[in-house]
Amino acid sequence: MIVARTVADVRRWRAAGTGDLGLVPTMGFLHEGHLTLVRRARAENARVAASLFVNPTQFGPQEDLARYPRDEARDRGLLEEAGCDVLFAPGVAEMYPAGATTAVDVGAVSVPLEGERRPGHFRGVATVVLKLLNIVGPTRAYFGEKDAQQLAVVRRLVADLDVPVAVVGCPTVREADGLAMSSRNSYLDAAQRAAAPVLHRALLAARQARRGGEQDGAALRGLMRGLIESQPLAHVDYVSVSDPATFRELDTVTGPALALLAVRFGSTRLIDNLRLDG
Repeated sequence: MIVARTVADVRRWRAAGTGDLGLVPTMGFLHEGHLTLVRRARAENARVAASLFVNPTQFGPQEDLARYPRDEARDRGLLEEAGCDVLFAPGVAEMYPAGATTAVDVGAVSVPLEGERRPGHFRGVATVVLKLLNIVGPTRAYFGEKDAQQLAVVRRLVADLDVPVAVVGCPTVREADGLAMSSRNSYLDAAQRAAAPVLHRALLAARQARRGGEQDGAALRGLMRGLIESQPLAHVDYVSVSDPATFRELDTVTGPALALLAVRFGSTRLIDNLRLDG
């Protein structure tokens, strides 16, 4: 596996080969969820690229940029084993040269939920993803469905800006107890880790209630909130039952719906989601 540090290096590698190319963008500290994306890219493309870049523009001033887990040597080994051909691991100055001022705002889909609670977050995500797509030029780009609103933001920017790439959403990969895999799970202490599966239990309860005929969005949200708040270590940021295209809250659920939540365990904030019509 080649490790490229500059835009020019990646473009030279891209130009030297042929066939479909899959890209898996990451912020590193990889887990099985990331590796599942890489293996799918390997199965569907002649060549596979991954990026490793902890993007400062998607972190707010009170968020965890400085302590975000990093282990590039470990990540390189995992990527190579999973079948990655090139790793693009630039520094901040390579991605945001002095004087750079352009940013991408995708509009309405980025406004509620994560957008409301993390101002500027999706602006940073959209900007760095567009840069990566332009730098690497993939045929397909792979993203996990755990970050459902982020996936919708990426799909919106690709459609609106006519980016010639297929955006592939891949199912959330979970631990045996249901907790969605996340690099931030490493922040949890033993008690918090034992408590965290309440997120998945709350989502499953909402799905079961919906399948049982419950159509009231407030009732479904209340069910999830009540279950989470029964766990003393869990502190709800939000629970949502939303339209999966717009992420606007649903008062009445009669069609496609997505249950989403963000919950803090100490200083660690975890997100998860589940289709209620799935």
